[in-house]
Amino acid sequence: MSDTIGRNESVPQPHVLHPAEKPGILVKAGAEPVLKATNIAKWFGENHVLRGASITVWPGETVCILGRSGSGKSTFLRSLNFLEDPTDGVVEIDGVTVTADPFHKEGGERQSRIRDLRLRAGMVFQEFNLFPHLSVIENCVEAPVHVKGMARKEAEAIAEKYLAKVGLSEKRDEYPSRLSGGQRQRVAIARALTMQPKVLLFDEPTSALDPTLVGEVLKVMADLAHEGRTMIVVTHEMDFAHEAADRVYYMDQGEFAEVGPPEQVIDAPNDLRTKEFLSRFRTLGAKK
Repeated sequence: MSDTIGRNESVPQPHVLHPAEKPGILVKAGAEPVLKATNIAKWFGENHVLRGASITVWPGETVCILGRSGSGKSTFLRSLNFLEDPTDGVVEIDGVTVTADPFHKEGGERQSRIRDLRLRAGMVFQEFNLFPHLSVIENCVEAPVHVKGMARKEAEAIAEKYLAKVGLSEKRDEYPSRLSGGQRQRVAIARALTMQPKVLLFDEPTSALDPTLVGEVLKVMADLAHEGRTMIVVTHEMDFAHEAADRVYYMDQGEFAEVGPPEQVIDAPNDLRTKEFLSRFRTLGAKK
């Protein structure tokens, strides 16, 4: 098949489990996957960024995506809730299915399904993306009230619960400019939780932080993982991935080169690309 045909024809493929994709220890017996992404491809002009990447996640799991810069991992994560519209592939989250539509043939009904998909997949960005003109509590209740139609009193009660969970109850009336980077990212996590999504998507949530502030964010994320929040985390934090993840995916040039439990992928990788990445990562870490 030529590149032209591959880019212009979208033929849905059945979702196939990778042999290493097995429910994690906190997954309830008999549970079905809450997220399935099948053969996700993405072209930016002539740049083939994603090359048919697939992932399966069960409720209660934390999975981490590793890879060098430019490997496609953030593009893949953003494709899961169609912040980046994939060129090919299918995403299903909690029963809502959206297929790639590069020529925009489907129209309004598809946009409605994308909206439903996004309600099920909360996003935590690298740069926090808080509204600077709104207080912490207002940032948290904005989407539940105006997107989900939740009553303000109910939204505030949920937001206050999650602000307490991330250790920021006393900052509810502060504005983002008066918070540290770590505090802002914890607010962003509370904001995502207030929408009560089925899956939390983290796009390198500590990469924009001062190194002294990374630990406070990772602790919140580890607590969420241990209580059974479903999370997909793009990260370079190897210790977090090793300790919190049920499964690790190593991405190279837009495809998953290796998939498995952290003790295999991080400690004893089989794929040469994974080995080279981890070897360089450990060398850099030793020099710090």
